[in-house]
Amino acid sequence: QEHAYPADELMPLTCRGRVRGQEPSRGDVDDALGKFSLTLIDTLDTLVVLNKTKEFEEAVKKVIKDVNLDNDIVVSVFETNIRVLGGLLGGHSVAIMLKEKGEYMQWYNGELLHMAKELGYKLLPAFNTTSGLPYPRVNLKFGVRHPEARTGTETDTCTACAGTLILEFAALSRFTGTSIFEEYARKALDFIWEKRQRSSNLVGVTINIHTGDWVRKDSGVGAGIDSYYEYLLKAYVLLGDDSFLERFNTHYDAIMRYISQPPLLLDVHIHKPMLNARTWMDSLLAFFPGLQVLKGDIRPAIETHEMLYQVIKKHNFLPEAFTTDFRVHWAQHPLRPEFAESTYFLYKATGDPYYLEVGKTLIENLNKYARVPCGFAAMKDVRTGSHEDRMDSFFLAEMFKYLYLLFADKEDMIFDIEDYIFTTEAHLLPLWLSTTNQTISKKNITTEYTELDDSNFDWTCPNTQILFPNDPMFAQSIREPLKNVVDKSCPRGISRVEESLGSGPKPPLRARDFMASNPEHLEILKKMGVSLIHLKDGRVQLVQHAVQAASSLDAEDGLRFMQEMIELSSQQQKEQQLPPRAVQIVSHPFFGRVVLTAGPAQFGMDLSKHKAGTRGFVATIKPYNGCSEITNPEAVKEKIALMQRGQCMFAEKARNIQKAGAIGGIVIDDNEGSSSDTAPLFQMAGDGKNTDDITIPMLFLFNKEGNIILDAIREYEAVEVLLSDKAKDRDLEMENTDQKLSENDSHKQNSEEATSASQDVGAVSEEPEEGESSAVADPDPASPVTVDSDSHSVSHQDPAVPSPDEAGAPEPACTPGDHQPQEQKTETESNSKVNWDNKVQPMESILADWNEDIEAFEMMEKDEL
Repeated sequence: QEHAYPADELMPLTCRGRVRGQEPSRGDVDDALGKFSLTLIDTLDTLVVLNKTKEFEEAVKKVIKDVNLDNDIVVSVFETNIRVLGGLLGGHSVAIMLKEKGEYMQWYNGELLHMAKELGYKLLPAFNTTSGLPYPRVNLKFGVRHPEARTGTETDTCTACAGTLILEFAALSRFTGTSIFEEYARKALDFIWEKRQRSSNLVGVTINIHTGDWVRKDSGVGAGIDSYYEYLLKAYVLLGDDSFLERFNTHYDAIMRYISQPPLLLDVHIHKPMLNARTWMDSLLAFFPGLQVLKGDIRPAIETHEMLYQVIKKHNFLPEAFTTDFRVHWAQHPLRPEFAESTYFLYKATGDPYYLEVGKTLIENLNKYARVPCGFAAMKDVRTGSHEDRMDSFFLAEMFKYLYLLFADKEDMIFDIEDYIFTTEAHLLPLWLSTTNQTISKKNITTEYTELDDSNFDWTCPNTQILFPNDPMFAQSIREPLKNVVDKSCPRGISRVEESLGSGPKPPLRARDFMASNPEHLEILKKMGVSLIHLKDGRVQLVQHAVQAASSLDAEDGLRFMQEMIELSSQQQKEQQLPPRAVQIVSHPFFGRVVLTAGPAQFGMDLSKHKAGTRGFVATIKPYNGCSEITNPEAVKEKIALMQRGQCMFAEKARNIQKAGAIGGIVIDDNEGSSSDTAPLFQMAGDGKNTDDITIPMLFLFNKEGNIILDAIREYEAVEVLLSDKAKDRDLEMENTDQKLSENDSHKQNSEEATSASQDVGAVSEEPEEGESSAVADPDPASPVTVDSDSHSVSHQDPAVPSPDEAGAPEPACTPGDHQPQEQKTETESNSKVNWDNKVQPMESILADWNEDIEAFEMMEKDEL
C-alpha cells in the first residue's frame, strides 16, 4: 500500500508499483496483470487468516471503491481465474463468515461476489470454442475475436490452463445460483478427459483448443499440467461428484506407474510412458506431495518432499528447474510457494515437528536472502544470490498464508480452517457449497473406468489415524535414506532414468563417439533410421525418420541416439558459459539486502577465483563514458568507478579508471529501460589486444539495475558495494554494526556450473555506436553440435563430439547409472541473423516431433512456469 497501490504488483527493488505498459514487457508473465490491483485482491483472505480483520475490512472497501474490471487489456484466463476471481470469492467467503460472527463486516452486502460475477461473465467469451476449451487469453473489455480485443487467434493452451477452473467457476455458480459458470468449467474438464491418451491414461502439456490434438506430448506433474490433477481431486471434495474422483484415481495410477520414480517425478511421453521425456524437473511439481497427502498416499509424499528439501538446503531456494543429479537447470526462483504448501500439509498429516524445522528454514532463508527494504525480491539466480525487481501476488496470497498456518495453533485462528478447501492459489472456499444451489444434476459421465490397484481408498477421504498411526518415527524412517541424496550419494538405481541417461539399454552408437566421417557410424545411423545431410556451410544435419529404421527396436535405438546428442550438446554448451556476477549494496540502509545481477568481463580480476570479492564505495567518473583520461581521479581513487556504456571499448574504460586509482568498475548500460528482467546477460569482451595489464574487476549492469545504484547515491551520497561471484551472507542485525560480510558455506557452488536458460551469457567484443545493435554470440563451444530448429533436427559437424571429460565438464554429482510459467528465451535465439561460425545454438529450443504411433519426442522450452 505504501509503495505500489493501486498497481497490480510491488517492484521491491525500485519501491514502486508495476503497471502494465509502463515497464518493459516480460512476455507471458505480464498476462497476470490487468490493472485491477491484483496483489490486493489476491491477498484479501490472507489478512483474515493472519487475524488482521480490521485491515481486511479496509482492504475490501478499497477493492469495492477503486478496482475497475472493465479495462481494455488482454489477460490470461488461467491467472485471472485463480488469482482475481479466486481472490474475490475467497474474500467473499471470509467476509460472510466474519459478518455472521457479528463484530466485523456488518455493512457487507455481497459486493465482492457481485464483482466476481462481473468478472466471471468477462471470462466466458474465452469458452467460445467448439471443444469447450477456453482461449488462453481474453480482453476484459472486448472479449475475444473482436478486432479491438487483440485476441482469439490462439490455437493452443496448456492442460492446467483449461483444467484449473472448476473450483472457482463452480463456487461462483453455487454462491450466485447462476449455473452457466460451472457448466463451462465442467465441459472443459470433460473434453480433456476424453482426449487423454487411452493406453497410458496420461495427458500432454499443451492441447489444440479447436481440434483437441496434443501439441506437446510430454507428461508430468509440473508446469503446464500441475493444477489440472489438483482440481480433479479437490472438485470431488468440494462438489461431491464421484466422476471427478474416478478420473483423478485413473490419472493418479498412471502417474505412480510411469512418472513417479522415487524420489523423482520425471516427465515421460504419453504414447510411450516408459521413456523419459527430459532429465530435469521444474519447481512447480513441489505442490504434488501436498496433493498426495490429500489423496492419502503419504510415503511417496514424504520421499519427494525430502528430496526437494535437500535441493533447497543446497541452493537456499528451489531453483526454477534442476537436473536429476540436482544441479541447477534454470537458476531463478520467483518466491514460489508450492514447497511451503506441501510442508504445511505434511505437518498436518503427520504432526512430525521435523516439518516445523523445514518451515523455519524457509522463513530464515526468505529473511536472509530475499528480504529487501521495500518487500521481498525474487531471486534472479540462486547461485549468485542476485535479485529480480519482482514480487508476484502469490507470495502474499500463498507463501505467507501457508507459513503462518504451519506454525499457528488452533487458538490463533478466528475461524476453523477445516471448514474450507484451498484453491491452487490458496483461496478459501467453504465446504458447505457442496449442498448449495446444485443447479447441475450429478451424473457420472466418466466412461471406461476400470478398477485400479489402489490401496489408498478409492471412494473416501482417508482417516489419517488409520493410514499413519501416531508413530513419531513413521515419517523419519521414510526420510532417512534420502538425507544425503543431493550432496553425498545418489538415488537408488531406476531403470528408466538409467535408460534415458545412457546406462540402461544403449544405442549401438553413442552420441559422444559419433564421427560423421566414419563409414561404420553412417551404416549404424542408417539402420537406426537416422539420415545425414551435408549442408553448404560444412555442417552435417542429422534427422531421424523412424519408419525408415530396420526395425522398431532400431528406431528406438535411433531415438535414444538423438536424445543423447541433444543432451550432450546442451550440457556442453551450458558448461562453457560463465555464470553472472553479483553487485551487492552493503551500506545503510541496504546492509547487503539488495543484490543486482551483473555480467562478467573476459579481462581483469576473475571474481570466481577471489572469493572475498572487491568491496568499496562507488564514485561516478568524469567523463562519464570513461573513454579518455579521468579528470576527477581524486574522487575515484580507492573507489569502484561507475561509468556509462558506449563510445569506446570496455577494456579502454577499464584501463582509464585503473590508471586513476579505481579498485573496480561498473559499466551501466546507456540503453534506457534495459533490464536483466527482460534481456539476457552478456560477457564484456576485450579489445583484441593483450589485457593482462587490467587487474581490477569489471562488471556490467543493465540500465535499470544501474539506476538503483545511482538513485541510492542521490539519496544517501555514500554508497558501498561488494563485487563478487555470488552474494555474501548478511547479518540481519547489520544495521547496528558495520561488521565484515562473511560467506555462507552452504551457499557455495561450483562457479563453473551452467547458467539458467534465461540467463545465457554471450560475449560482446566491442562497444557499438549510437543506433547500432550489438552482435551477441555464445563463447566458443567445446562441441560443434548445433540445431536446425526449422526442420526440428540436430545438426552436427566433424570432427567427433568430444566427451564431457574432454570438454572440461565438471564432475557430475552422480554417475548416470545411479539414478520446471515463463518462456525461457536465450539471446542466441533472438539474434537469428548472426553468423555463428560453428557456435552452439541453444539446444532447449528444439522440438522434434515423431509420428504418433512411434513416439512423441519434444524438448521442453515453453514451460509456463
